[in-house]
Amino acid sequence: MKTAILSIGTELLFGQITNTNTVYLSQKLNMLGYDVMYHYTVGDNPERVRDMIRLAFQDCDLVITTGGLGPTQDDLTKEMVCQVMGDELVMMDEVMSELESYFEKLGRPMTENNKKQAYVPSRAEVFINHEGSAPGFALEKDGKYVICMPGPPREMTSMFEDSVMPYLQSMSEDVIYYRMLRAFGIGESALETKLLDLIDDQTDPTLATYAKEGECSLRIASKRKTEAEAREAVDEMVEKVKERVGEFIYSCDDEELVQVVCRKLMEKGLTLSSAESCTGGKFAAAVTDIPGISAVFQRGLVTYSNQAKMDELGVKAETLEKYGAVSEETAMEMVEGLRRVSGSDVCVSVTGIAGPGGGSDAKPVGLVYIGFVYGDKKLCRKLQTGDDSRQWNRQYSLLSMLDIINKNI
Repeated sequence: MKTAILSIGTELLFGQITNTNTVYLSQKLNMLGYDVMYHYTVGDNPERVRDMIRLAFQDCDLVITTGGLGPTQDDLTKEMVCQVMGDELVMMDEVMSELESYFEKLGRPMTENNKKQAYVPSRAEVFINHEGSAPGFALEKDGKYVICMPGPPREMTSMFEDSVMPYLQSMSEDVIYYRMLRAFGIGESALETKLLDLIDDQTDPTLATYAKEGECSLRIASKRKTEAEAREAVDEMVEKVKERVGEFIYSCDDEELVQVVCRKLMEKGLTLSSAESCTGGKFAAAVTDIPGISAVFQRGLVTYSNQAKMDELGVKAETLEKYGAVSEETAMEMVEGLRRVSGSDVCVSVTGIAGPGGGSDAKPVGLVYIGFVYGDKKLCRKLQTGDDSRQWNRQYSLLSMLDIINKNI
């Protein structure tokens, strides 16, 4: 079904907030087999909201809106939807009860204008908001559908998962099953080239590549009469893909690389420590975001200066003088010193030139060395990103640290 996403809110047009709702919805809708054709953004102007819905319906059968369902005077999405869909707002006792319970839990009185949120289109299927006060709804007329959800991302995502997704699934006779493969160390164009014949010949399952900062993903999806049939088709294609690019794939279940690495460490009971220079603690921050990692993560040192490298890790002054802080020799002395002071099973270090300044012809911005030790394994990986973006170089270094651990434990 052709679908348009309409984001409502003047704050979006002013750039005061980032529109994460559209990204989330586009991903989810495509996974469900809905073809997202357009993204629209409009301010809190009722006539423009109404006109944008009508415009979207010229080419789409489903319009999903976010925002404009609150209690204030500029929240007029419901009124405009009723104009387009030939309906009227009515007060629903169930919604009013939910609102009263919501404010009672907050310990706050419900103001008069909040009662406006209990009014919904008379023909609507109502979606209760478990994270806020504004209910959502779905409304159909002559084969055209509008689904309205609140704008705050936490409320919207909760409502989509709990209510809207099942509603959309019920509108399709077929079952859609998909898997998302995640890869590091290969670009989107190279990935597509290695799979080009599979992509060109695709009917079902379908394959689609996506680029992400420092990595890429491959979605494999099938639409069949039963989930078992769709699952079998997808799993067969996953194996074909792994035969070609398996060395780059770190997850077949849409996991982040840090999740994969931390799960491995915890399952194997391997302790971990890190020593960071150019990444400034990004590795330790990423790892400690994973629940349960305290069972294996022992310490994360940020040895940013040469003095810190010598004091904390025992890097030799002669090494720094002869080879410099950004060198294979320094990276390896950092990681070997880290193992001495921490006693961890797995140790990783990083030193580099993040940029945008500080580089030279001999050592340009984006030059990074990663040291790794585990048992008898001692490795050093050299990166040359060719980029002067500080954010990119630090992020790519983080992913590379995780990748070297993932492939060597």
